[in-house]
Amino acid sequence: MTPQSSTNSTKRRIFIVDDHPIVREGLAQLINNESDLTVCGKGEDPYQCIRAIKQAKPDLTLLDVSLKDSDGIELLKELRAQNQNYQILILSMHDESLYAERALRAGARGYIMKQEAPQTLLLAIRKVLQGEVYVSDRMSAVLIQRMVGNKKPDGTLPMDRLTDRELEVFRMIGAGMSVKEIADKLFLSIKTIEAHREHIKEKLSIKSSSELLRYAIRNAPGSL
Repeated sequence: MTPQSSTNSTKRRIFIVDDHPIVREGLAQLINNESDLTVCGKGEDPYQCIRAIKQAKPDLTLLDVSLKDSDGIELLKELRAQNQNYQILILSMHDESLYAERALRAGARGYIMKQEAPQTLLLAIRKVLQGEVYVSDRMSAVLIQRMVGNKKPDGTLPMDRLTDRELEVFRMIGAGMSVKEIADKLFLSIKTIEAHREHIKEKLSIKSSSELLRYAIRNAPGSL
């Protein structure tokens, strides 16, 4: 955890939460090169980050979905529960079609994929800082269609049927984790994880645990 102080009070302060050191440092360098932005802290441990963000009081938190010891969406919910004024932009390798709407529902002010160009990320940061919501043009069209048409557009993924927690469990199954390993990581009981597995199988029309494992390996979003 590396909280930092800004020497220029006019700069907007950004806190970075990502479990890859190279990514954190690259993002910090990109942001600190801007005349109107500065990084006020960065870290990977979700629980330390909660305390550090409260102390640093950033104008915006840049948050990854997949963290080593937690799920970014759950961390987003915790941060928003503590302070509804937190401005949080999700930056993730995961496809926006699977996570963007979930993130916005949980209180994020935007979602951008790591595959985007650096200038697009800076645009997204500034939009959120200006009080706007940032998603790609493609995702914006999807969300408008869902709102206006009250129906899911073509190409909707089966995983959209899963709750945020079920999707997290599904991702861990795809990473080869056992029920006990998932329970330990999420601080839940084995019985609860088994119930989630059954709900996932039902929603995805999967009959057996072995079929679920094969499907999750092929289709679960990556853990990076």
